[in-house]
Amino acid sequence: MTLSPSGSSIEEAEEFLAAHPEIEAIDIVLSDANGIGRGKIIRRHELIGLYRNGRHLPISILGLDIVGEDVHETGLIWDQGDGDLRAWPIPGTLKPLHGTTPPRAELLMSMYSLEGVPMSSDPRHALKRQVEAMAGEGLFPAGAFELEFFLLDPDMSAGVRPAAAVLDGRRSDWTEVYSVDHLHGMQPLFSDIYRAAEAMGIRAETVISEYAPGQYELTLDYRTDVMQAADDLVRLKRIVRMQARRHGVTACFMAKPVEKYAGSGMHFHVSLQDGTGRNIFAEAVEGVWTETIRHALGGLRQTMGESMLVFAPHANSWRRFVGQSYAPVSPSWGVNNRSVALRIPAGEVKARRIEHRPSGVDASPYLVGATILAGIRRGLAQRIDPGPETTGNGYEGTDDLPMPRDWREAIDRATASEFLKEALGADMHRTFTAIKAAEHARVARWIADVDYALYLHNV
Repeated sequence: MTLSPSGSSIEEAEEFLAAHPEIEAIDIVLSDANGIGRGKIIRRHELIGLYRNGRHLPISILGLDIVGEDVHETGLIWDQGDGDLRAWPIPGTLKPLHGTTPPRAELLMSMYSLEGVPMSSDPRHALKRQVEAMAGEGLFPAGAFELEFFLLDPDMSAGVRPAAAVLDGRRSDWTEVYSVDHLHGMQPLFSDIYRAAEAMGIRAETVISEYAPGQYELTLDYRTDVMQAADDLVRLKRIVRMQARRHGVTACFMAKPVEKYAGSGMHFHVSLQDGTGRNIFAEAVEGVWTETIRHALGGLRQTMGESMLVFAPHANSWRRFVGQSYAPVSPSWGVNNRSVALRIPAGEVKARRIEHRPSGVDASPYLVGATILAGIRRGLAQRIDPGPETTGNGYEGTDDLPMPRDWREAIDRATASEFLKEALGADMHRTFTAIKAAEHARVARWIADVDYALYLHNV
């Protein structure tokens, strides 16, 4: 018997099969650098063998671009002969999928060498590496991601427009922010999302109608294990997409799908605990910030510019950053202020945390989490001062720590960043930046409709 390097056990598979005799197949899912689920659908009888021996998958699966084509510059394709590595189950992630016909389950996987060494271009290992480094320093991060997304009409012939209510077909092109009555029209879909999340052990919580027509937000329960927080986000995105499709609408996780409306973020709330479970961000006197939270803010501010490619990884991601849009345009910090990049939310002192706001919903939660934890670690180690708090409108004024102006500059800064190389690991850094450079080249070659609109009859 091969000992699983992920800590998975055959007993988990045996107990699951016994408890779910209806399950006929299992989606085995590995997240790549873009957060896309890659893998296979196996049959029920294959599950025990997978838990016993892992599953061979080609190394190139982690060197793919957004459309699933090889990026040779990653060094993961022909440099390696596109040999097989071995994927192993992530303990606790074998769960039934709600509403599938025939009944299926889902299992998250992580990649290792044939000898059981963590594969260094697997994004999940990048986050785990930072979590373990923090544990070695006596610190234990806790957190949760927020999920913003659009529900769109699948018929794109008339352009991008919000999906009609699945309850009665009513359509609204208004923003409808915080409208409870508007939510009622999508209640059958959200009920299925909640049922699917519950079946997977995901504690999905509040849903709101967000600040654009057809935009919504789901919050997740705060986890004392940020690995689980990232897994929750990965799985919830798949749940929303699957359940939306069942109801005849399209779930959209682009950062900016509609030009004139706000984009979709993936804010990460994070705090630090010591070995006793005490929140070390919590101040003794309310409003008198601890040195710990100030240094954490300082590290996040200092490293944000060179890390923006992780938080905004695609061409479309950069359309989200405009003034007065609830997306930050500078590495500012503030208290109870949604115009800044790093927000200390209002609330009980014991729940003190930092809300990291730059990331779009199109980013990988594993890479986002790894980069944020590394930034906090740097701030604490170097005792970095965050500078003065931003009050009022964070979109006004300038900052002495400039952000990249566009996707190309973000790629260049990330590629040259020694901090990001340490945060992600050298191999993950090379893989990620090579994929982004290849995707930029693809977009740069594309003759878009705007070219014809501007130049066809005018030059």
